[in-house]
Amino acid sequence: MTSRHSAEHVQDHTPSYYAASANRTLAFAPLQGEQQADVCIVGGGFSGLNTAIELAERGLSVVLLEAHRIGWGASGRNGGQLIRGVGHDVEQFQPVLGDEGVDSLKRMGFEAVDIVRQRIERYAIECDLTWGYCDLATKQRHIDGFDADYADLLRLGYPHPLRRVPKDAVREVIGSDRYMGGLIDMGSGHLHPLNLALGEAAAAQALGVRLYEQSTVERIDYGPQVRVHTPQGSVRAGQLVLACNAYLGKLNRTLAGKVLPAGSYIIATEPLPEALRRELLPQNMAVCDQRVALDYFRLSADGRLLFGGACHYSGRDPHDIATYMQPKMLKVFPQLQGTRIDFQWGGMIGIGANRLPQIGRLADQPNVFYAQAYAGHGLNATHLAGRLLAEAISGQVQGRFDLFARVPHPTFPGGQRLRSPLLALGMLWHRLKDQF
Repeated sequence: MTSRHSAEHVQDHTPSYYAASANRTLAFAPLQGEQQADVCIVGGGFSGLNTAIELAERGLSVVLLEAHRIGWGASGRNGGQLIRGVGHDVEQFQPVLGDEGVDSLKRMGFEAVDIVRQRIERYAIECDLTWGYCDLATKQRHIDGFDADYADLLRLGYPHPLRRVPKDAVREVIGSDRYMGGLIDMGSGHLHPLNLALGEAAAAQALGVRLYEQSTVERIDYGPQVRVHTPQGSVRAGQLVLACNAYLGKLNRTLAGKVLPAGSYIIATEPLPEALRRELLPQNMAVCDQRVALDYFRLSADGRLLFGGACHYSGRDPHDIATYMQPKMLKVFPQLQGTRIDFQWGGMIGIGANRLPQIGRLADQPNVFYAQAYAGHGLNATHLAGRLLAEAISGQVQGRFDLFARVPHPTFPGGQRLRSPLLALGMLWHRLKDQF
C-alpha cells in the first residue's frame, strides 16, 4: 500500500521570541540516498524527538525526518507551560477504561511532567525551567472544579505541593482583579520550549539517532518493511512512527481526519522593569484561566510577559496578531497600557474530538505507530507519548500503550473543507455557554 504527501515549501523557524532567544544553533542536512533503520520517525517536534531518544536508549537504530527545522511546529512556538495531565475530563473514558484505567491515565499525567524534568537533568538542557503554576477562576464553577481537582490529586497521591487560593489571596499570585481564586501546583511550571527541543535533538544525535531536516515525506510504501520517500532519498525500516500532529496534512488521511489544526497565538512584550514584573506575577508562575477561549501567560527569563490564547478553528490567522491579542492582555493587566510588543507569532495545535491524546497503531498496518492531538497539553504529553511508543515498539511494556489505544477517536465530519467551519460553530456554542 502506498500513501502520498505533496511536498511543502521548506520553512525556517517562525520569527518568535523563542527563535530570537535560542541558545544553540543546530542544522541537519536533508536526507540523501537510502538509509536503513529499525524505526523511521516522521516529525521533528517533541513527539518525534522523544520517541527517538527513548528508542535509542533501548538500543534501536532510528532515522528521524523533519520537513522544515527541528522544533518548527508547535514544539518550538508554544506557550512553554509544563502542566500536569494528559487530557481534558478523562472521567469520560470510564465506560471504556474503567475506574482503574482512568486513574492510570491521571497518574501518567504526573509521569509526563517527570519525564521532562528527568530529560532536562540527564542531558543538561538549558531551557529556563521554572517550577510553579496556577489555574485561575473567573466563575464559581471554576472554584468548585478546583476543589474537586484538589481532592482527587490528594487521593491519587500527587507528590508535589498544592494550594487552593481564595479570592482575598489572588494578588499573591497575579496582579489583576479579573480572578476570584485559583489552585497552585508546584509540580507544574514553565520553560523555553524551543531550547528544550534543540537540547533534545542534540541528545538524540549523541545517542546515534540520524536526524534530517528539510526532508518532506512525499510517499510511504507500507508493508512488513516500510519505505519512506523524500525528494532526495528514502528510508527502509521495520517500524514507522507518524509524529506530525497538526501538520500531518495528506500524509495519512485516516489519522488526519481525527485531528483538527487549531490556531493559537502569543505576543511578547518588551522586557519589563523588575518592580512591574513582581506586580504582575509575584511568584513567577505560569498561569491559565478556565474559559473555553482561554488566556495563558507567564514571564520569560529576560522579564517579558508572554501572553497567549485565542484558539481559532477557522483555519485563518488574524491579520495582525498583536492588534488582536493586546486588548486581551490589557483586560488582565491594564497597567501594561503603552507597553511595547516586541514579538507576535502563532501556530497550529492539534485537537481531537474527545480531547485525549491519540497514541496507537494503524489497524491495517501494525508496524505503523502514531501520536497526535494533544489539545494544549503537548509539552508534557508528547514526552509521555514518546515513552509509550518506545515501550510498545521495543516490546518491553505493552499495557500502558494499549490503554491509550483502546480509546476510540471519532473522525471529524465534513472533510477538510467543512471540518473547521463546523467545529467553529460548535466552539461558538461553547463560548456562549461560557458566559453564564
